Amino acid sequence: MRLSPRWARCLLRGAAVNRITASGRVQGEGEKISVADALYAITLGAAYTLKLDGEVGSIEVGKKADFAVLEDDPTAVDPAALKDVTVWGTVQGGRVFAAADL
Repeated sequence: MRLSPRWARCLLRGAAVNRITASGRVQGEGEKISVADALYAITLGAAYTLKLDGEVGSIEVGKKADFAVLEDDPTAVDPAALKDVTVWGTVQGGRVFAAADL
């Protein structure tokens, strides 16, 4: 999966998964999606929408390898803890950039 740091942060806030507003209220309980669906939406789903799924959106031979590296596996943490998962850094063009060094 390809995650830009911006979209990774969006996922990690858990907005689509938990549907928690800034005030802490659940909005649209029936609109919640799974973590797997959220990851797809911001990676290959977004690439497909932009008609770039042949170039980006997943880690495959022949595609650009630009993605965010997370501190934790978002599929392994409690959905309520998604907001606490941080972005370790990024890989762009095969080069690794730790967020702490930027």
